[in-house]
Amino acid sequence: MVTVFRDTIAAHGIPVSVLSDNGMVFTTRFAGGRNGRNARNGFETELACHGVKQKNSSPNHPQTCGKIERFHQTLKRWLTAQPDQPATITQLQALLDQFAVQYNTCRPHRSLNRRTPTAVYLARPKATPTPTRSSLAQPDTRIRRDRIDDSGVVTLRYHGRLHHIGVGRTHARTHVLLLIVDRNIRVINATTGELLRELVLDPTRDYQPLDRGPTNQKPQTQ
Repeated sequence: MVTVFRDTIAAHGIPVSVLSDNGMVFTTRFAGGRNGRNARNGFETELACHGVKQKNSSPNHPQTCGKIERFHQTLKRWLTAQPDQPATITQLQALLDQFAVQYNTCRPHRSLNRRTPTAVYLARPKATPTPTRSSLAQPDTRIRRDRIDDSGVVTLRYHGRLHHIGVGRTHARTHVLLLIVDRNIRVINATTGELLRELVLDPTRDYQPLDRGPTNQKPQTQ
């Protein structure tokens, strides 16, 4: 989702707002506060980074996104009517690209006074996000409750990627609190308050090993 959004703004510019339903791919605000700011794929984080206002439809109210639902209906009917049905993803993508050109640049729309969507879009001035302090001016701060697994590892999603944090087998099955301030992580025993591990997450690595440091080195004898 983040990749598609970045490709879109590279081609068309940054929008003022984005309207979507409440799927977990778009927002986690109905997930009981779990996973912070859309940790599943970072879409909410990406919007905040660009100062884009996020709008979500009311639950159980599909009419809010009725235009895109109607567009999907038109697209499905057009695909079904094609004499050569796609057998591969590549062939399907070629048809989707063909439909996009026809829908946006060739076919006039009655709702647009017989103009094409492209003509109307290009004729209008483009609004841009108002420069304000986005929600990312402060780091993404959250608290997670979890349990260390039998191998001594606890997992955490950061910008959509799952990371495994080594804590040690001696703490297996321990219930913990993860105090997260962007990439700064503290793993705390939820019962005793003991700090089990503190680290700065390396987002390029799936596994965050324990840093044994010099304590693993044998003393040298002279």
